[in-house]
Amino acid sequence: MSADTRSRPTEHSFGRARHSFREWRGRRPFWGGLWTLLAGFPIMYIPYQTMTLGDLHIRIATTAGAGSLIIGVLLVVLGLTLWFQQQSRIFAGVAAILLALVSLVVANFGAFLIGFLLALVGGALGVSWAPGKPLPEADPDDGDPAAEGPGPDPATDEGAVAGPAGRLSLMKDTDGGRHRAD
Repeated sequence: MSADTRSRPTEHSFGRARHSFREWRGRRPFWGGLWTLLAGFPIMYIPYQTMTLGDLHIRIATTAGAGSLIIGVLLVVLGLTLWFQQQSRIFAGVAAILLALVSLVVANFGAFLIGFLLALVGGALGVSWAPGKPLPEADPDDGDPAAEGPGPDPATDEGAVAGPAGRLSLMKDTDGGRHRAD
């Protein structure tokens, strides 16, 4: 490879795009939004579907067709809300669970339980997701923590309280277990 040869951008851009997608996915209730979004499609589609068995045409469309369309669209919107508005994740999750319950009555048993189960799981994942705590950045003035000496030994120390340097130590519980000091 000469100095004039450029590296292929597709090798590095794919890895960079994958890494940035992983970071984006980690900062939001991604799986809850995905399951909620996917729940809207069978609830919207199945009531309008015409199935054919040989010469027999079966149309499932009922008077609840408009209701199932509205529920399906709302579930898709709530799935996107879980992705792009993380601060409203609890509202979107609870609304997805309630719409899943309503779809049992309105949209052909929740589109034959497929959309119902997807919305129920997606809403529960949206409600239960909590943002992670950012890692504390190392202060360059503190020095190297390894140079301060080893921390408390879990096998020999009875446990010390966290010191002013902020090191976490282990505390011995009354039942003999060890827990991190807060």
